[in-house]
Amino acid sequence: MLIEQRLQPHLVDLLYRQSYAVLFSNFVIPLPVAYVLWNAVPDKILLSWMAAIYCLTIARVWVSRSYFTLPRHGNNRTVENPRSWAWRFTILSWVSSALWGLFGWFGFLSAEPQFQAFTTIVLTGLVCGAIPSLSAFPIAYAGSLVAMLLPLAVRSLIGEAEINDVYFLFVLCLAGVNLYYCRVSYRSMAETVQLRFENLSLITQLQTERDKAQAADRAKSRFLAAASHDLRQPIHALSLFNSTLAALGERGDVRGEDARNLARRVKSITANLSGLLNALLDVSRLDAGIVAAAKEPVALSRLFDDLHGEFFGTAQEYRLEWRIVDTDRWVETDPMMLKRILGNLITNAFNYTDRGRILLGCRRRGPNVEIQVLDTGMGIPPDQQDTIFDEFYQLNNPARNREKGLGLGLAIVRRTASLLGHPMRLVSVQGRGSMFSVTVPATAASASVPASASPLPAAGLRRIVVIDDEPDVLDAMCQLLTVLGYRVFAGGSAKDVIKVLRETAGKDKHAIDLIVADYRLQNTTTGLEAVSEVKAYLKHDLPSIILTGDTSPPVLKRISASGHRLLNKPVNGEHLQQAINAILRPANG
Repeated sequence: MLIEQRLQPHLVDLLYRQSYAVLFSNFVIPLPVAYVLWNAVPDKILLSWMAAIYCLTIARVWVSRSYFTLPRHGNNRTVENPRSWAWRFTILSWVSSALWGLFGWFGFLSAEPQFQAFTTIVLTGLVCGAIPSLSAFPIAYAGSLVAMLLPLAVRSLIGEAEINDVYFLFVLCLAGVNLYYCRVSYRSMAETVQLRFENLSLITQLQTERDKAQAADRAKSRFLAAASHDLRQPIHALSLFNSTLAALGERGDVRGEDARNLARRVKSITANLSGLLNALLDVSRLDAGIVAAAKEPVALSRLFDDLHGEFFGTAQEYRLEWRIVDTDRWVETDPMMLKRILGNLITNAFNYTDRGRILLGCRRRGPNVEIQVLDTGMGIPPDQQDTIFDEFYQLNNPARNREKGLGLGLAIVRRTASLLGHPMRLVSVQGRGSMFSVTVPATAASASVPASASPLPAAGLRRIVVIDDEPDVLDAMCQLLTVLGYRVFAGGSAKDVIKVLRETAGKDKHAIDLIVADYRLQNTTTGLEAVSEVKAYLKHDLPSIILTGDTSPPVLKRISASGHRLLNKPVNGEHLQQAINAILRPANG
């Protein structure tokens, strides 16, 4: 029923657009009819019939013109009640057919066979020719067929000549065949219109997908341009400091004060660079869907206290009022992810507030709690309140001052909130400030006390296999692990490591505790394949760490699905030691 209602306006449009041939025939055909039957039919009857035909045809033309003056919307005509227009056309068609049926009646007044044959031929042509014009509304054609052929059929029945029986049988067959073709034609028209709808829908979908692809391409270009700038700047600074250190070394021994100053600056730049890479990694991991949320009851008072202490120094540095509204509410969420969301929102508030205060609080919203971060900053224009959540997009920071952030915080916030299923809201008035909020399900207070973390195990004399095809990285990794107290078996590939194990480990090869492998190795080999090959040689399963600088979601998904621990480059010694301790803790315990 819904499909028919949707198709009806278009079928009515076809009904009117295909009526030109019928109207033309109603103007032309009466003339040869009058010429042929002029001496066989009384003049008054013939002239009256012609006048009625022409008057009715003019009326039909006027109705059609009225329909075609209706406003159009694109390729479609705006018709408030298409069925009423269909019935106007149908009733006029029925009356016109009835007039042609009269022709069938008085065409048989003469007993001359040629007049009867002429009458039959004319009506047959009109009945067959009306199929394309009236099939869009089948009841219009069916009524017209009956009105046109019924008088002829009656005359054939009451006629005494044997040829009349043939005419009657011919009329019956003609009616049956034409009704069948009318049905077929209607189905074809309906299917054509339906296909047109489907094609328009596909075109709309393709245009939408094209627009999305173009927007994604523009966003990607902007993303790469901003990332390239923010990556090049610290690397450029590092190269200059390195050149400075080399120049000082060529002059002689470097003074301790100069060395400490350079080291402090290099450490600061490295920290900024690491922060950018970690932020990029967070975006990639969230897009890859490999971040799992561990929801539990969380006391907002404890979380707010942590955030208050974390940003207390920032507030003093920026000379802003930093205030927390106390609460005793509990929520069901992942505590680390929620803290990350709020931390990014608060950092964003400090970066874009010159004077006034930053406020963190919450409100009860039915079964939920809305956590709000309010500031008295510059505010966000309405046309940019969606764009600020894009990667590397920053307001009022054309020089990309890294003190105002990298432009990734809100992108991470939106992705993390979506992962947790926590709706976000933004209310901002330009020049007066902004309010960012995240809505979290409320829950009852938890009586559980978090277990104290056990101390990290000592490294001992555990044995670690290291696989990396970069000689400098492999050498640095071996030196670091050796200093940390591990025995290292290293190689640029699984084959090299197996050779080392065969030569040095001997029968004690099963004592290997851990494999650390780079993801991308030579000859398109991956660290996952190298780990499997080494495990096959050792003939026992053991934990592994995969190192990668790749941030593409497919790679991150592949590593995560393998079950190995993932560490993203750059990795410092502290992070590596923590990962090793976390893996070897059960064995040490």
